[in-house]
Amino acid sequence: MSGGIRLLIADDEHLIRGALVALLNLEPDIEVVASADNGVTAVEQAIATVPDVCLLDLEMPHADGLEAAVRILAEVPTRVVIVTRHARPGVLRRALASKVSGFVPKSTPAEDLAHVIRDVAAGRRYIDPEIAATALTAERCPLTDRELDALRFSRTTTSVQQIAERLHLAQGTVRNYLSSAMTKLDASSRHEAAEKAWQQGWI
Repeated sequence: MSGGIRLLIADDEHLIRGALVALLNLEPDIEVVASADNGVTAVEQAIATVPDVCLLDLEMPHADGLEAAVRILAEVPTRVVIVTRHARPGVLRRALASKVSGFVPKSTPAEDLAHVIRDVAAGRRYIDPEIAATALTAERCPLTDRELDALRFSRTTTSVQQIAERLHLAQGTVRNYLSSAMTKLDASSRHEAAEKAWQQGWI
């Protein structure tokens, strides 16, 4: 690739982001052109710099890595690698559905990460083998994608109105999804249902 691979890095942990920027900039064919500490800024930086690859932490404030990935891929001709500390099977499924090209644990050494970035920049896809194996053996999820979306936001203190706004749905529709999910998971509240879904790795 002429001029090397232009990379955006987004991670809300300052030390990790700084280390990744420094280490990956040492690679002769990789140039870090932007960095961000939250998902919203990552989207803005991606639109402004049009990197070849975006390396996004899954758990970030304002918008998580997958939310940011969806927005970036809708606006910018780039590829996305998600980095996560908690590799939950349901998240991998959502990542693949969102056209994410790579999925790696935070424990990945910078040298290996550089190889993944090169593979993804060349049009290949990389999923960490352990994450893939966990996803394949996970218990099948009884919830629909929309029910999972509603529960994912319920893990925070987000109100039904805020969930509806985030999902671009009516509040009544969101309540129906949450009620259905609670029934399927035998939970007494949406927060309990969200916790159960999280424990199973579905969200």
